[in-house]
Amino acid sequence: MKHGLLTYDENKRFFNVGDNIQSLAAKQFLPKVDTLLNRERLGEYSGDPIKLIMNGWFTHNTHHWVPSDDILPLFVSFHMNNTAAPAMLSEKGIAYLKKHEPIGCRDQFTADTLKAKGIEAHFTGCLTLTLDSYKVEDSERGNDIYIVDPLYSYPRPERIFYNTKQTIKNILNGSAFQLGKKKKHLKNFVSKEVLDTAVFINQEPPSNTYTDDQKFAMAEELLGKYARAKLVITSRIHCALPCLALGTPVIFVNGFDSFVDSCRFDGILELFNRIDVNAKTGTFTNNFGLKNKIEKDTKIINLEKHHDLANPLKDICKKFIN
Repeated sequence: MKHGLLTYDENKRFFNVGDNIQSLAAKQFLPKVDTLLNRERLGEYSGDPIKLIMNGWFTHNTHHWVPSDDILPLFVSFHMNNTAAPAMLSEKGIAYLKKHEPIGCRDQFTADTLKAKGIEAHFTGCLTLTLDSYKVEDSERGNDIYIVDPLYSYPRPERIFYNTKQTIKNILNGSAFQLGKKKKHLKNFVSKEVLDTAVFINQEPPSNTYTDDQKFAMAEELLGKYARAKLVITSRIHCALPCLALGTPVIFVNGFDSFVDSCRFDGILELFNRIDVNAKTGTFTNNFGLKNKIEKDTKIINLEKHHDLANPLKDICKKFIN
């Protein structure tokens, strides 16, 4: 039996390394990767039967849903976004998912959406919680604090000025005049010393620049950095969840105010030390006793709730592959 691994389409300006991190989580269970399969074109596959762990966000290209019958899928850590659900849950889509149930879902929203259509589904959490295979000895941990795409849902140049149409739209709706909001809100709960000395990381590099091999190498390099970090502050779940697996102290900054984003987090947010930011006012609350601001000597102890999800995920994947 052959084994496949998911790859991903880019948009016109950038791609999300977090997708590749999710694929690395699946890859660690495979004896080898025979074929890279694009998530947006699974319906086009034709060839030898191939096993594929179907974790992550599905799907941007609903026209190519459902996957080929030549793909033997394991639905685990599967997220169906509310924007794609109406098209994916056609009569054909429901029949396909029922054929491969039970469906393990990354978030409770997806599980509830599928169950409402009569599909056997349950919450599993995200497969990146199993990335402790990248964990290092404590002696290798340094003093670097990484701030990874904080409050990335806020207006930012690469989104505001994506193309001429978007630029005009964002000027008219006022978003173009809010480019300083992220920095302003971060200052409310992160000290100047941390902001001045931390390493800022962007998990959305430019598109049409890297090969798939380079993207996976980039994802592995990031995991290596996070594994050795003193602290990570991020709004990326595919930075925060791997940090839990790596034993790296992590704070998740939640400033999302749209259902498209928040539905992805249902059942996941409870795993984190978290700062919840009001996107309009910048006021915030937290669940780990932060009194003032995050300082260089702020001690963060992860909640360690993720093990109850990670261990069953490992067993499911090993059973599927073996």
